[in-house]
Amino acid sequence: MAAEPTAHELIAKHRPTLDQALEAIRTRAYWSPHPEHPKAYGENGSLDAAAGKAAFDALLGNRLDLTAQPGTDDWVGGEVSPYGIELGVTYPHPDIDVLLPAMKAGQRAWREAGPEIRAMVCLEILRRISDRTHQFAHAVMHTSGQAFMMAFQAGGPHAQDRGLEAVAYAYAEQIRTPETAEWTKPQGKRDPLALTKQFTPVPRGLALLIGCNTFPTWNGYPGLFASLATGNAVLVKPHPRAVLPLALTVQIARQVLTETGFDPNLVALAAERPGEGIARTLATRPEIKIIDYTGSTSFGDWLEANARQAQVYTEKAGVNTVIVHSTDDYKGMLSNLAFSLSLYSGQMCTTPQNLLIPRDGIRTDEGPKTFDEVTADLARAVDGLLGDDARANALLGAIVNPDVKARLEAAAGLGEVALASREITNPDFPGAVVRTPVIVKLDGAKPDAEAAYMSECFGPVSFAVAVDSAQDAVELLRRTVREKGAMTVGAYTTDSGVERAVEEVCLEEAAQLSLNLTGGVYVNQTAAFSDFHGSGGNPAANAALCDGAFVANRFRVVEVRRQA
Repeated sequence: MAAEPTAHELIAKHRPTLDQALEAIRTRAYWSPHPEHPKAYGENGSLDAAAGKAAFDALLGNRLDLTAQPGTDDWVGGEVSPYGIELGVTYPHPDIDVLLPAMKAGQRAWREAGPEIRAMVCLEILRRISDRTHQFAHAVMHTSGQAFMMAFQAGGPHAQDRGLEAVAYAYAEQIRTPETAEWTKPQGKRDPLALTKQFTPVPRGLALLIGCNTFPTWNGYPGLFASLATGNAVLVKPHPRAVLPLALTVQIARQVLTETGFDPNLVALAAERPGEGIARTLATRPEIKIIDYTGSTSFGDWLEANARQAQVYTEKAGVNTVIVHSTDDYKGMLSNLAFSLSLYSGQMCTTPQNLLIPRDGIRTDEGPKTFDEVTADLARAVDGLLGDDARANALLGAIVNPDVKARLEAAAGLGEVALASREITNPDFPGAVVRTPVIVKLDGAKPDAEAAYMSECFGPVSFAVAVDSAQDAVELLRRTVREKGAMTVGAYTTDSGVERAVEEVCLEEAAQLSLNLTGGVYVNQTAAFSDFHGSGGNPAANAALCDGAFVANRFRVVEVRRQA
């Protein structure tokens, strides 16, 4: 077969990386093949900072070519950067009745390639994406509103790590069953029964990836590469405000598939016209057998209820909670929380929202602190972190859409404001909407306050909730996770009993817990190959990034038995 030499070259090139990834998910130790520092790029074919910016600029105002994707009936676009510039990139709009059959046509050869070759092709796609990390950084920045360094790291190497992690899990699950087996059953004096058995992982069918606005690559790559590595063709439906990063990904994937002898239509793009709502149409098509979605709870619930023909993986919304009970590093705690509340203007599914603090105060290494002192000191910590406008712009990025801005402005009317939000000007992008976080004090015992802190308020809004005791904080945590879900839980305590109680709640309600973080690791950060993002066990998400359950149901094993 024409692709055979290329496939063997890919094995020689990428097998060591796959083996290292397999070892990393086994040990859960730190490992990444993708450099985090921008200066690491510029050699061996990768784009340096200037070339990456030039490559991004060259996209603006032009059509993005997807090498003759079938069924194109129009060209659509309309993305406007949260930093105030119009991208002007247009993308092929699909005639679904033409595109979906074309995507299915290549699945047989892709299935027959087997788990190892599929993994190697996926790793080649990731390598080429990595080479263009600087270009992707600008694409992510100007669709999500992330500041450049965050867009570079989260949208580049960290997203690529998550994609590789999914490939490693997919490969491990597919080879769990041997390709062949010789089966012999003794029959006493009679001849034994003998069969030769063949086991083949087969894809479920077409996969649909529904992208999100805030982290198009980081949240998109796990599902994309998990489905592709397990033999499924993947249709990528980006968020209308964040098409470019995933469209570039599709472009690269199609190029690699073509060069390695496979059908490029195994990966395709479904860009939509303004207000078209193509996701609902696609999600209920009988051809779609897998759906990956990150976004609002309402649409995630709709998918789970209505896309009955598909295996649906959702990451929705939750109310992330931190219990502040006691600490032996008060300054470190405040610094860590201030950064967690500020990063990317709180526009992360892992950002803490509710800070549960005993109304009688907490014990610290600086002596007892009242509820009001803790909230005032945290407000000062955030102010100190964001006091310099240049530093603030680098941490906050831009508000991603008007809904976030409206929630931020409304939050000040929900209670006593401990920290008011202020407007910051970005000198490089005067059109950017940049706001510092707001912290609002609420009394957890009052019913009118409950309506605020028991609802997700996505964006730079946090509530300092006064509770009667540590026990009340733990019970409120339990109720919040059970009813609303949580992607992250944090706690600060020097009391072993409180620590055990919080841990038990998180084990029972399936929430990921971070204890006493005071250094350079934050509750809203997770590392691929080691940390699980979400658990799949509470209402915030029905899947975790990434574990065996995330990949194993994307394929089935079909057995063929032959008389020996």
